[in-house]
Amino acid sequence: MRLDWVNCQFKDIAKIRNGYAFKSKDFKKTKELENDIPLIKQSQLNGDSVDLASAVYLPYEYLEKYKNYILNYSDVLIGMSGSIGKLCIYNQEFPSLQNQRTGKIEELASGQIANKFFWLYLQTVEAKLTEMSKGVGVQNVSGKTIEELPLSLPPLLEQKAIVAKIEQLFSELDNGVANLKTAKAKLKIYRQAVLKKAFEGELTKEWREKQTNLPTADELLEQIKKEREVHYKQQLEEWKQAVKDWEENGKNGKRPTKPRRLDDPKEISEDELEQLSKLPSTMSWARLGQILWSVKDGPHYSPKYSQSGIPFISGGNIRPNGIDFENVKYISTELHQELSKRCKPQLNDVLYTKGGTTGIARVNTYDIDFNVWVHVAVLKTINMIEPFYLQHALNAHHCYKQSQQYTHGVGNQDLGLTRMVLITLPVCSKEEQNQIVQEIESRLSVCDKIEETIETSLAKSEALRQSILKKAFEGKLLSEQELENIKNHPEYESAETLLENIKKERNK
Repeated sequence: MRLDWVNCQFKDIAKIRNGYAFKSKDFKKTKELENDIPLIKQSQLNGDSVDLASAVYLPYEYLEKYKNYILNYSDVLIGMSGSIGKLCIYNQEFPSLQNQRTGKIEELASGQIANKFFWLYLQTVEAKLTEMSKGVGVQNVSGKTIEELPLSLPPLLEQKAIVAKIEQLFSELDNGVANLKTAKAKLKIYRQAVLKKAFEGELTKEWREKQTNLPTADELLEQIKKEREVHYKQQLEEWKQAVKDWEENGKNGKRPTKPRRLDDPKEISEDELEQLSKLPSTMSWARLGQILWSVKDGPHYSPKYSQSGIPFISGGNIRPNGIDFENVKYISTELHQELSKRCKPQLNDVLYTKGGTTGIARVNTYDIDFNVWVHVAVLKTINMIEPFYLQHALNAHHCYKQSQQYTHGVGNQDLGLTRMVLITLPVCSKEEQNQIVQEIESRLSVCDKIEETIETSLAKSEALRQSILKKAFEGKLLSEQELENIKNHPEYESAETLLENIKKERNK
């Protein structure tokens, strides 16, 4: 810290106003009356501003009853539970009420601290609290903890000069970040363009012209139907043998369950076919349920978790580029074995998100034991279907759009299994599927490398932003000449005098 700065704490310039523990029995899930008042919880602190999409409401008369917890336009809020340290500005023209675990930051002496300097300081507070929560697994933070955070306070004129310098540097950074995000958005459009052409048969047009023995669309559908029947008969034979073994072993344990044939989904109607794009003669439209022999999801309840054991993944762990096993919960081996009797993910199954963020597919390439929650469907394809072909098809816009149409519910959205199997998609011979996957991945691998470079650049930009803030609050951002000009200004006032003025203002 510079010698002309003064050491103090957050509480010397601001305080945290805690929220109130409103009773859930008083909540209204929707705004029933025009003057109902939104309740701002931790979950409403989304981005830089407050998001009322999932807010609950309280009667208007609560404004008077709980007037000490009113929030107004431009109030600064901080998360004190979950994503602790999260900063948001209340950006609504109408008042709301402040729930517990949501703090309101109040300056002690308005005008004594440069507004933008204070906001930048709060960003460093957010970073400190975020780091604190990662380090020791902190789930909550008290107002007292925040108020005791250290602060090195510069003179007011220097605060303003620091803000001007930061804004100049951030402006240059923001331009670069905007260009990177534009490039990333264009990559997303290109990816979908590749998938669209692939599943309309354009990428394999030359390949098909060289083939002499590809099945027609009708032949293909008949082959799919026969293979599903063969697979079911094989399951029946395996079940009969399992029952026989069970009987020979004295009928110990539960009798093996007879396999259930996956129902055939309703046929695609003529009206639906007219709405679908025309395919080459070697491709046909089918429903998802026609090309699977099993589609199941995980338990429809929260299981008992363990500190270690078998990974238990949810929809948030499924991504187009892989499965996240880093941020998972765990269940016991015994519970995994029990849940696996109904739904057991295996190598090359397609995992498909059906709750929360729905409609994301990924082939399981991990030959390990794990299990899934209700938000993940496990799709087991017949032998004629290449799993990666299905993954790309489901992630293409045509199927993704249907997944969103079939996702029902307001609070807990769900892409139900009985609706999921109705999704239409193009199918073709396995030879052409493999060729399509090859054509897609040769193009998307280039996208992956470019996107990786973009993400690295974005991370560097954010690191540089934090470095600028760090220098600013260490007193190392301004040049010697800039500091000399500040001290020679006729309105210059020391940091000690500034802090004394804040104390006087606070004690009035």
